[in-house]
Formats: sequence, structure tokens, C-alpha cells
Amino acid sequence: MIPDMQIMEKNPTERFFNREISLIEFNKRVLAEAESNQHPLLERLKFIAIVSSNFDEFFMIRVAGLKRQVSAGLTELSFDGMTPKEQLTEIRKRMLPLYKRQEELLMDEILPALERENIFIDDYSKLNDDDKTFLKQHFNESILPVLTPLSLDSAHPFPKLVNRSLNIAFSLLDTDKRVPEKKVAFLQVPSVLPRLIRLKKNDGIHLILIENVIRAHAGELFPGLEIISTSTFRVTRDADYEIAEDEAEDLLTEIAEHIKIARWGSAAVRLEVCAEMEEEMIEFLRTSLELEKEDIYIHKRPLNMPDFMSMLKIEKRHLKDIPFQTRVLPELRDDNNSIFDVIKNKDLIVHHPYDSFTNSVLRLLNEAADDKNVLAIKITLYRVGSNSPVVAALKRAAENGKDVTAFVELKARFDEENNIIWAKELEMAGAHVVYGVLGLKTHCKIAIIVRKEQDSLNTYLHLSTGNYNHATSRLYTDIGLLTNNKNFSKEAIYLFNYLTGYSYLKEWKSFFVAPINLRRSIIELINRETEFHSEENPGLIIAKMNSLAHSEVINALYRASRKGVKIKLLVRGVCCLKPGVPGLSENIEVRSILGRFLEHSRAFYFKNSGKSEFYLSSADWMTRNLHKRVELMFPIHEPALQDKIMTLLDIYWKDNTKSWRLLPDGNYEKLKPADGEQPFCAQEYLLNEIKRKIKSAKLKDNL
Repeated sequence: MIPDMQIMEKNPTERFFNREISLIEFNKRVLAEAESNQHPLLERLKFIAIVSSNFDEFFMIRVAGLKRQVSAGLTELSFDGMTPKEQLTEIRKRMLPLYKRQEELLMDEILPALERENIFIDDYSKLNDDDKTFLKQHFNESILPVLTPLSLDSAHPFPKLVNRSLNIAFSLLDTDKRVPEKKVAFLQVPSVLPRLIRLKKNDGIHLILIENVIRAHAGELFPGLEIISTSTFRVTRDADYEIAEDEAEDLLTEIAEHIKIARWGSAAVRLEVCAEMEEEMIEFLRTSLELEKEDIYIHKRPLNMPDFMSMLKIEKRHLKDIPFQTRVLPELRDDNNSIFDVIKNKDLIVHHPYDSFTNSVLRLLNEAADDKNVLAIKITLYRVGSNSPVVAALKRAAENGKDVTAFVELKARFDEENNIIWAKELEMAGAHVVYGVLGLKTHCKIAIIVRKEQDSLNTYLHLSTGNYNHATSRLYTDIGLLTNNKNFSKEAIYLFNYLTGYSYLKEWKSFFVAPINLRRSIIELINRETEFHSEENPGLIIAKMNSLAHSEVINALYRASRKGVKIKLLVRGVCCLKPGVPGLSENIEVRSILGRFLEHSRAFYFKNSGKSEFYLSSADWMTRNLHKRVELMFPIHEPALQDKIMTLLDIYWKDNTKSWRLLPDGNYEKLKPADGEQPFCAQEYLLNEIKRKIKSAKLKDNL
């Protein structure tokens, strides 16, 4: 066997995949969901929109970071040995065919199929006189008053265009002058207006894009000028930022200021234009935005595809996923029983969205808010969404005299503005709101409820892999633990003191906390599996996460594989580990599962020479999670709950319809049922299991 040191010193291109390219590969798999006829038609459209939304974030953060490195003259190599410039070149090379496939799917397959269902996105030029009369009136009454065209001349410089806004460029001719003068004007389509306008027709659902209505009535915006051409475009800006928190007197104010900069004033990183835009206009936009030609993407489809998510509101049930009913855990079915009494008797695992978030986590917080014996609630909030019932429960608890401490992560990317709004609401209600840990982002998910019971205090915990977000709890798969475990309770208090004060516990007995001991502990768990492995008692690691991009952890997995440890990795998104490489990782298999729900849970199994250990975590195995965030990994001790986690991991690994296998060359192949094997979809199986359990519970109730 080649010595470990020799293997680890090999060219990094032989050991690691590029993180940015892996992220593009993930979106290729998302786009494959839009290709699949297994999804209803409007759900396929949803995946088209998700890809565009994902790429928006990709350019705002990942591409923007690479461009900053290039501008600064930095040549730091990526995991796989590429310079920032080389990565940007490779990104564009891979993006172009992906955008082309997205266009083909939308324009040639999905929209024509929607027309066969009597759902149309109409071409303005083909409308009849009645439709045009309706739109003219609608334009004058409901659109024109909020439009603000921006002219460009010596008195009006190039405008500050909002990040990701939809814009219209107008090429105009002033014929009143002796020598006709060509002019340029822009219009930012107001986000307060609906993107799709419904026509008054009886032969189906007819929609028209607002930009086409505006373009058709451009004469109302520029009376006296000749409209030469109109075309749409969109600018993506750098949305990443670093705050010198030790210098920021008020973190909330500093974050609010950076939101404004990211929206209006940060550097452009991508220009998207419609295919009919004139070359002269493209070049004018490019130079004005200080972009390279490689930063321009020309689309033969509507821009701002995330707006099309609104079409999922169309009431055609057969074109959308079948609604499902979440399960209330048997232990929580009796509303007359206190949830605290239930948790005191046994630990509970909740697997969302299959198990109800409302009747577990939200019930716990609501009961705590109103229970006269509850003294304090402490919770970390990362992304809670708008109109959050979690925030409502916390506000009510504070108003009821409970000591409520909410740790709010203002730096939760793209949720900063939302978080500022409801953080202020919590403060107004009387809650203690703590903003951020110096130099770190807080990503752990934990709620602590302190309750007076007889002459002592009892602590109840909710620990989770996902956010306290009522809406995404029906879209993301996450696993949570409800427990009264005394050891956990003690360390949970230490964790919160670390977040809110100067406490820094070094020796944790139950919890693994980043950046204190989580990275080291993960590597130690992998190394222990390597040490214990033998032919008579082979090692086994099963890990489910969103992303894997930490070189030390990957190298530890390589060492385990070389020793003979079997390693099964369920990595939904980015994976920088190369599986199946002879002499390096032939005992590692990596799969990625996509489907109706976003696989967001993180669960880990280590055989440990037959003394199995199970863990749940808020953290992926990435540099940012293990070094730059406060994260939590916690063990599952109860045998019944361990069996439940193992069953879930086995179900996911058994999937042969929504699962992709990562190949040694970086490509993914879709798994298919082997000869004689039945198709098996993990998410569909779990939904059917919930249906069966709900039906069984109802039958018992009727007996």
C-alpha cells in the first residue's frame, strides 16, 4: 500500500473536486428535476425557477468572491489547484450549456405543455383588440403612476440599478432637433407590481409579462420621442460582505447599511440581457457597469425567472404536487396532556416535514409562552421567515412576563432585512435580543425552556438540524430532538452563555460545538473508525449532509477508506471528495438525493466496533461551518431513537429513483433500479408511511 503521506501529498487535482464546479453540478441535478415527467407540470416550472434563484446566489457570493480576488491580484489556489481566474473561465464554460438547457426546457417543453392545459403566457403582438384595450386601461390606471423612466445625459449619469431587478432599456430618437439625436433611457420595473398580469378571457388562463405591457406603451413614457427599440436586462451585484465587528459600534445599524450597499451600490458581477437587445446597447451596459464580455449572459427566455414561482398559485390541482398531511407523533396526539409531561417521560425525534412542526416545536413554544410555571425561554433564530408564529409565541411569552432571550443572527445571508424587522419587534415586546458573536456566524438550532416544577427547576430542550421556520418546515427535511436530558440541559446553558457572554467551556461531555471542538471531534470519530477496522469487524461510516468541503475531514475519510472502512455519504450539494479512486477512496460512495423536498437534515452514524454512535447536527462538513460558525452536533443515546435514525439512513440509501451517484471524474449518474429490483423513492416512501400511520391512528380512535 502506498504510504498515507505520499497519497496526501499528491497533486490536489487528484484528490479534490472544485467547490464552485461542484455547486454548478448540483444545479445541473436540480435542472434534471425540471426534466422529469414524474413531477407535475407546475412543479417542473418551480425547479426551473429554483435553478435561476440558486445561480443568482452563486454569482452574488461565489463568483463575486473570485472576481474580488482577481481584481486584488490574488492567486491563491482552490482545493483542486485552480487560480481564481481559471475558476471564472471554467465557471462560464459550464454555465453556458446549462443556461441553454434551461431555456430549451422552459420554451420548448414546459410552456407548450402548459398551453395544452389552457395556461398561456401570451405574446402582446398577437392579442386581439379587446385584450389590448383592457391592457391599455390597466397600464394607465395601475402601472404608469408608479413607473419612473431614467434618462441618460450630461445631467443624468448612469443610474444605480437595484441588484437583480428587472429593467427595460429604451433606445430613443429625438426627431424635434435639427439633427435627430439618439438617446438612451432605463426603467426599473417596480417590484411592487405583479410580474404576470391575467387577461379577462374565458378560454383558459391567459397571462402576459408586465415588461411586455410596458414596452407596448412606451410612447406614454416618452411622448414626442421615437421608440427605436426596447429590451430587458438584469444586473447581479456582489452581495457578500465582511463587517469589522470589533469596530462597529452598532451591529444592527451596520448590517442595515450593508443591505443598502448590496442592493444599490456594490460592484456588478453579471449582466443578463434578452436575446433581442442590440449589440450597441449591450456594449454600453457592459462598459457602464465595468464588466468583461465574459460576464454577459444572453437569454432567449424571460429574465428574472424566480418571479414565475407565483404560477404555483394557479388552482389546477393535477398540475401540482398532491397535498400531504403531516403526522402528529402518537405521544403528542392528546392535547389535554402537557407537552412537558410527555418530554419528561421520553425523548422524541421529529422528522419534518413528515412529522408536524406545528404540533411539536410550535406547540412547545406556545405552551411555554402561556404556562405560568415557565420562567425563561432561550432560542437561536437564523431564518424564521415573515409572519412567523415562532416570533409571535416569543413575543407573547415576553408580554406574559417570561424571561425571553432570542439570539438573532443578523448575518444570515439574504435574510438580514427580515431578521432586523422582527428582532426589533421582539425587543419592543420586552425580549432580550442578542445580535451576533464577534467574528462568527451563529448557525446552531437550539431552544431552552426553564420551568419551575415543585421546588426545583427543570430544563427542556429542542435541538435541530434546521431553522425555526414554519414555512420551510413543510419544504425542507430536518430532524429535531425534544428532550429533558440533564447532561444536555447543562451544556445547553453553557452554549447559550458562550453566545451571550464571555463563557468559553473547553471540555464538553455531550455536545460538540464549532468552532471549539467540532472539527477535531469529527476527525477523531473518523480516525477511531479507521483504528478499530479489521477484516473480522469491518468499520462503517454513514453520513448525511448538505455539503462536504473540508480538506482535513476529506483526508481523514481517505485514510479510513484506504484502511478498508466502508463509507456511505449522502451529500445533497457540494462535494469536494473524489469517490472510487483506486488507492485513495475505493471504499467511499457518494450519493445525492433530490426530490419534492429539500434534503436539509444532517445525520451521522459510526459503527465504533459494534458500539454504534449516532449524531445529529446543524453543521455540514465545510470550512465555514467548522471554523467560522457556532454550530452544534449532539448524540442520540436512546436505542429506539437510534433505530429510527438508522432506518432513515437506510431508506435514503435504498433510493433508486431520485438518487445520483458521484463518479470519480466529477460527473453524476442517475441511479436506476437493477434488474428485478423495484423502483424506490425515499421521500415517496416516507410520505406513504405517514399516510399509513395517520390512517391507523384514526382507525384506533374509531374503535
